[in-house]
Parts: sequence; C-alpha cells; structure tokens
Amino acid sequence: MGLAVWTTDQAGPFQTKPYLGHSWQPAGQPKRQAHEYIRNGTAKLLTLFHPADGQVRVKGVTRCTNAVLHPWLKQELADILAALPEPATRLAPEQNQTGWERWFEGLSERPDLPIELPPLRMLLVIDNLAGHKSSDLVQWFFKHGIIPLYTPLGGSWLNMAESIQRLLQRRALDGQHPTTPEEIIGWLETAAQSWNREPTPLIWGGKRAARRLRRRQRQQALQALGGSGACVRRSFRQRKTILDKWRSARQTTH
Repeated sequence: MGLAVWTTDQAGPFQTKPYLGHSWQPAGQPKRQAHEYIRNGTAKLLTLFHPADGQVRVKGVTRCTNAVLHPWLKQELADILAALPEPATRLAPEQNQTGWERWFEGLSERPDLPIELPPLRMLLVIDNLAGHKSSDLVQWFFKHGIIPLYTPLGGSWLNMAESIQRLLQRRALDGQHPTTPEEIIGWLETAAQSWNREPTPLIWGGKRAARRLRRRQRQQALQALGGSGACVRRSFRQRKTILDKWRSARQTTH
C-alpha cells in the first residue's frame, strides 16, 4: 500500500551492575567482574525501528515519562515523514476516509477520527500502555497521517523494536560493568550508530524459523541436547527408567 511501517518501544531499565557475557581476552587472562556493585541509577533506551531496511533511531534517557517520550517521538516521526516521498495520487475525501477506517474494523474501542483526515502515510507499531493512548499523542498521530497499531495484551513480541533492542543491549552491555547511567547511555547509543553503518532488515521467519522447524521435526525421533548439534537416541525419560532399574537391582544385590 506504499505505507511506511515503523515500530517503537522503550528498553530498560538498565542498572549499573556487571552484565554477563563473552568478551575477547588474552589466553589465560579472563575478564573478571566485581562480585559487588553500587546502585547508581538506571538508564532506558527510546527506540524507533524501521524493519524494512534495519535503520534504528535511539535516545538514552534516565527517565521515561510521557513528558520525555512524547516530544522525542513527535520530533523523530516528523523528521521521518519529511523525508518520505509525497503520495503519488491524491484520494477523494470519501476514499481517504474509507482507507483510514479499514484499520479499525473489528476493534471494540474505535478512536475518534478527525473530520478532515490527511493522506495516510505511516503505520506505527506500539505497545498498549496508557501513556501511548493519551489523547494529545493520538490526535497528533492522526493529524500527521500516522495510524498507531497497538500490540495486544501479552503480545509485545509482535513489536520488532524489542528484537533490535535485544541486539543493541547485548552488543553494548554484555561482559561490561558500567558504573554510571551516562556510561550505559553512551554505550547503547554507540552500538546503535555502529548498527546503522551496515543495518540488517528484520523479517518474520527466515533462516532461524527454518532451523526451529527442522529442530522440532528432529525432536520427534531424537532428544536434542540444549541447543547443540549432539543428540541422544534414548529420551531422558527412557534413560531415567533404565537408571532406576539399575539402582533397584543394585540395592537388591546388596
């Protein structure tokens, strides 16, 4: 339909503590983390993600109230809309109204659409938090041709912004011990800048889904060990039964 699709989410809070993870170190000189740490505040990451090309826009903050999130979200979305090409054709008002309303069919709570609607230009996948449904923010979306698509309760995994946040968190914090929120923010934003140099689009399914399918098919006959390529020809339940019989026979003999 020629619509831009972006997703948004907020990651965190990230504490000033040692984070588990792997790191490159000289042989015989592993990196050691302190067993104690000082709680020195937390940091959060505001994220806008474009799955089609992998571009991500982030901002590290120490507080994530509506007064912090909404201005940043509006500014970033306005910049994105300004860079989008203008619609090739202008729809009649009735057709434009129908195009908007089809996205709200079947919903128990239908938003109040303005009388005069601009051309629809973007779909924004967003969590269904109360702050994301504030009248001021929603009306701003509508005024600028954006439809917010709220993920259902317990369905935040449908938001691909969570996937990119997980990647950025691992790249920035795994194996590290930040001591200040500003240090966490700097690492997360640097990881996002590095990602944007060679971004990778995210799609549903792909090679990982195919691997999961092959694994499920293999598990029907063999019991997989963790996530490795090794497997056993007897299930763990069969092995437990054999071990119990061996223990019973041993006790009888003694």
